[in-house]
Amino acid sequence: MNMKTISKVYTRTGDAGMTSLVGGVRVKKTDVRLEAYGTVDELSAHLGLLASMLPEGDDRQTIIRIQNNLFNVCTHLATDQSQTPLYSLARLADGEIAVLEQLVDEIMAMLPERQGFVLPGGCQAAAQCHVARTVCRRAERRIAALAQVADVGPEMLQYINRLSDYLFTLAKKINFNNRVCEIIWQNACK
Repeated sequence: MNMKTISKVYTRTGDAGMTSLVGGVRVKKTDVRLEAYGTVDELSAHLGLLASMLPEGDDRQTIIRIQNNLFNVCTHLATDQSQTPLYSLARLADGEIAVLEQLVDEIMAMLPERQGFVLPGGCQAAAQCHVARTVCRRAERRIAALAQVADVGPEMLQYINRLSDYLFTLAKKINFNNRVCEIIWQNACK
């Protein structure tokens, strides 16, 4: 797939509620496919906000790497494989799921063990990380719905699932590094 420069932001081709997928196939903007890749795009925007809150370093670079991977996920989801072959940009590089798993393991090894469910929050960056995590979970549900009616590579769901785990542990790490105690859920019905 050739990368194009943007010469014009508005095209007027979507004014009637239709849009083009990769390959030119036209669909309604309410299509389950658009819900899936639109939610992944929303997740990437939340990650961009999170990255802006993080200091220069590994965590910020990891978030940018994830945003790049999410472009690949969006391209995959925006391709109706029954009509258009997948471009190379619609695939994740080998090992990206394993990278997230390794990061989760590394973070969990450095944190003190805590029991109970954590209320989303803490410092501002950790709270934003939790917002991204919940959008990630919604993206996972939207991708699963698309996979019921269209071809979706299983690695797309695996990546998004591991990403939500990573974001949960990253929020814990951010709070820990900022010496902010997490609030454990207290069941008021006890």
